[in-house]
Amino acid sequence: MKFLEQTSRFLFFTGKGGVGKTSIACATAMQLAASGQRVLLVSTDPASNVGQVFGVSIGNHVTAIPAIPRLSALEIDPQAAAQAYRDRLVGPVRGVLPEAVVKGIEEQLSGACTTEIAAFDEFTSLLTDEALTLDYEHIIFDTAPTGHTIRLLQLPGAWSGFLDEGKGDASCLGPLAGLEKQHAQYSAAVAALADPVRTRLVLVARAQAASLREAARTHTELVAIGLSQQYLVINGLFPADEAGSDPLAAAICQREQAALVAIPAELRPMPTDYIALKPFNLVGLEALRQLLVASTPMAVAASQAQPKIAAPSLSALVDEIALDGHGLVMLMGKGGVGKTTMAAAVAVELAHRGLAVHLTTSDPAAHLTETLHGTLPHLTVSRIDPHKVTQQYRAHVLQSKGATLDAAGRALLEEDLLSPCTEEIAVFQAFSRVIREAGRQFVVMDTAPTGHTLLLLDATGAYHREVVRQMQGTGLHFTTPMQQLQDPKQTKVLLVTLAETTPVLEAATLQSDLRRAGIEPWAWIVNNSVAATKVTSPLLRQRARNELREIDAVVTNHAKRYAVVPLLREEPVGVERLLQLSQPLATQKEN
Repeated sequence: MKFLEQTSRFLFFTGKGGVGKTSIACATAMQLAASGQRVLLVSTDPASNVGQVFGVSIGNHVTAIPAIPRLSALEIDPQAAAQAYRDRLVGPVRGVLPEAVVKGIEEQLSGACTTEIAAFDEFTSLLTDEALTLDYEHIIFDTAPTGHTIRLLQLPGAWSGFLDEGKGDASCLGPLAGLEKQHAQYSAAVAALADPVRTRLVLVARAQAASLREAARTHTELVAIGLSQQYLVINGLFPADEAGSDPLAAAICQREQAALVAIPAELRPMPTDYIALKPFNLVGLEALRQLLVASTPMAVAASQAQPKIAAPSLSALVDEIALDGHGLVMLMGKGGVGKTTMAAAVAVELAHRGLAVHLTTSDPAAHLTETLHGTLPHLTVSRIDPHKVTQQYRAHVLQSKGATLDAAGRALLEEDLLSPCTEEIAVFQAFSRVIREAGRQFVVMDTAPTGHTLLLLDATGAYHREVVRQMQGTGLHFTTPMQQLQDPKQTKVLLVTLAETTPVLEAATLQSDLRRAGIEPWAWIVNNSVAATKVTSPLLRQRARNELREIDAVVTNHAKRYAVVPLLREEPVGVERLLQLSQPLATQKEN
């Protein structure tokens, strides 16, 4: 493996949820320890399963892994770190500031940026305090801080007065108000990250167009702040020798190879490693030992029968949705789970039944919109340009909120307006203009804002509070977008996930965020399921078996209702293939 050659002291693995970075980090730690190196493995992943992987309870203290000499591990609990961080900041103002202001502060500090900065606050000492790490030759981090977080830490000064009521719509700078350590320590940490001799970053991706685009964005963002020592790992590559007699396996191979041929230009010069998809779950020492090797002796017996799955189809969900005759249907989920495709599939299925549907999306890949345009009666499609509406929103905030700031304050505001939350707010405002149509037809919305963003909009006195204030005492009936989203009779939220551990955990976290915003998810969709289609490949059959546990977790622990959608041989683009996704599982064609 190229990323293991002349390995640096600090090794960071980063990538979207579900790409396998935790497994690769664990396998790397084991391999370095086996070579005689003393290794500390540190996880800052909110959905960390390092302890589960090794079969040891770890927690927020350095723990030796008994079965692996010279290997210790530490799990920084980012949620606990974030809560302690919030308590330090909010505690002194309780009972001093008005309750509305305190609630606004708490919401400003409830998002992912606070969690990430608090976790960075925890492991900064591991980068800068030699006394704490003297016993280790390599420190491996599972989940690195994003370029946005590092840029925030590099900014000079403090965000004075940011948390005062009505000061701004920004979302990520509020957490900086709680940074109490000296600036020199953060400067030293950032310097360590940027030092190619001490630090190496490994971007983990899948051989999928969306995953590779995300890796390219991360690469560019990190290079811009001086973190140039980067390697790329393409994980879970389908073995070509499994594709011979299985049409689905052959299609997966062909799709992955096409994605690699079209790999973004930014990634082409990077040292790149390829790790084959394994038939087994990457839990336990023996499985991890096999991850970074070329061959896999733990092959699956070809005689194993494919597991059978009995689950509701997407058409069963649409049956219930259609009964209302109109309403808002929101598809939510983390990147890479296929929510854009699911939104299109729901819209096409409703229109196919003769119901009026408006499908709106902010997906940058507009080819889906172009494929659907004019191909089905009763269906209209619109696309919101995230870049355009975000630029307009930033300009408005800088003109209004930034007008009274000094140069340093304006620089902080400009940095915060580069956060993902800013785009979510801007896109939501554009979506709000479409939402009102749901009173007379179906509106299917893709790429919806997270629960944190919705709460942020409400807590800062955005649209909802202003409308309520203006309408009080008029005797007129009114409904704000937030109220419509909270009303299950008007809005149905569908969470999209994959039948894999990390995507299911991330969807569960999103569900908790939505509930905190007073929005109850209506159903879950498990997308791209191998268990829901027919396969002959021994590897795919074993993967199907692995899926059953995750689907059971969705049914048992999370979803009030659900559907399972099969992985198709062809990309689900166009009306015919989208309709195929809705077929009952028992009647699925060999696709």
